[in-house]
Amino acid sequence: MISKPNILTMAGLALALTPAYAASIMTSADFNPTTPARPSAGYLNDYLRQDDPGMATWDLGVNTRLRYEVRDNFGIAGKAGSVDFRDHGADVDNAYFLYRLRPRIGYNSEWFSALVEGQHSGETGDERNPNPEADSFDFHQAYVLIGNHKEFPLSLKAGRQELIYGDERLVGAVGWNNIGRAFDAAKLRWQTPWFGADFFTSRPVVPDDHNFDMSNDYEYFSGAYFSSKWIPKQTTDLYFLARNASPKATSYPLRTQVVGSARDIYTVGARVKSNVGELNGWDYGAEVAGQFGNFKDGAKRLEQEAYMLYLGAGYTFTKTKYTPRLGMEYNFSSGDSNKADNKHETFDNLYPTNHKFYGFMDFVSLQNINDLRFMSSIKPLPRLTLNADYHGFWLADTHDSFYNVTGGRRGTTAATPTGENYGINPGYDNFVGTELDLVASYAVSPQAMLEVGYGHFFVGDYIKQSLHAATRGSTDANWFYVSLTISF
Repeated sequence: MISKPNILTMAGLALALTPAYAASIMTSADFNPTTPARPSAGYLNDYLRQDDPGMATWDLGVNTRLRYEVRDNFGIAGKAGSVDFRDHGADVDNAYFLYRLRPRIGYNSEWFSALVEGQHSGETGDERNPNPEADSFDFHQAYVLIGNHKEFPLSLKAGRQELIYGDERLVGAVGWNNIGRAFDAAKLRWQTPWFGADFFTSRPVVPDDHNFDMSNDYEYFSGAYFSSKWIPKQTTDLYFLARNASPKATSYPLRTQVVGSARDIYTVGARVKSNVGELNGWDYGAEVAGQFGNFKDGAKRLEQEAYMLYLGAGYTFTKTKYTPRLGMEYNFSSGDSNKADNKHETFDNLYPTNHKFYGFMDFVSLQNINDLRFMSSIKPLPRLTLNADYHGFWLADTHDSFYNVTGGRRGTTAATPTGENYGINPGYDNFVGTELDLVASYAVSPQAMLEVGYGHFFVGDYIKQSLHAATRGSTDANWFYVSLTISF
């Protein structure tokens, strides 16, 4: 385990001082662990609305998050030879302190809403270069919304905004990341008592530290997303998504979104999910999507033929003390079976929030992977939730690569000759490894959440064969974090 005394001191000081400050403006009842935390719009909104209900039309506040992370045996961007799970010969240990401030001003009336949300994301001690967590003083969101679905079915939302659909397996805001994801978008919504439908076109915003973040002029993301409750006790979604990136899109200094290659990929899918509390403790979900179009590989345009599948179910013991839950899910995404033909069969993960699904250590994306996940949770106190997840990972096809959480291909480079790094090795075993994740979340108050997490990745035969002992060797990875989020 690496030691960073200066960062530990800063993180400890921040975590110690912030709840102390919060205590000065909260009642003693807020700290009763046997009392659930009440919903809150933040300290400032709570204060302004307490004596003036008319202030409910305004949304004023600052969302603040502090996080300290330790990552052992993770690849460090910008360091030669540093790859995930390497045992010796390069620096693979990193510890850092992250902070994020999101001040906002919002206004909501019967027919008009607007939001301006700034963002300052910073770090101390992080050795990654370029750093994917730093973006100074920028706009995260700035949009207007016109419409009133109680009076008229159509509304329009235009400007910089988050796009979140379904469970965020394909389109999400990446809330775990210190910067997150936003789009410059225009979205038309048709809402009735029976269904809702979004029609949107957008460009992904590219984080650019010390400069104003601009959207990628050469990449467009558009689609239609339908959601209904026609089938009793569940939500049913149907969608069509188009990702169009020209060759010029790859020249942008992308950090949280990876283009890699030009593409015109179209995704058609369906999703179902049980409604909360309507199945006597049971819950289920499923999603399937197929892709067509083309993918540029060097000078060639390959036909896109890929798909993904998710199946999940769980049971919550609602009549038992502490309401424990057990669940299981399976995630699959296709890989490319033959790099020499005219087809590209690797599923394009689009713009997901992968941290929520394929291991909290963020080694895996929904590309060329089989993921079997076992989940459990329990609430020993109304404000305390304990989660334990266990994953097993296998490559869908060893003729394809092992992809990282942002969609990048782990492969050989000039600094890491063939046979010393991850690559396309059909003769290797497809078992990547297993991951154990433990997370505790405690609602300090209605406005403050404290989290502590630990993860351990047990390397499998594929990793052991890729990083064989004669060159660099492989070893398990460890991860630890503590995070405090406060809504002022």
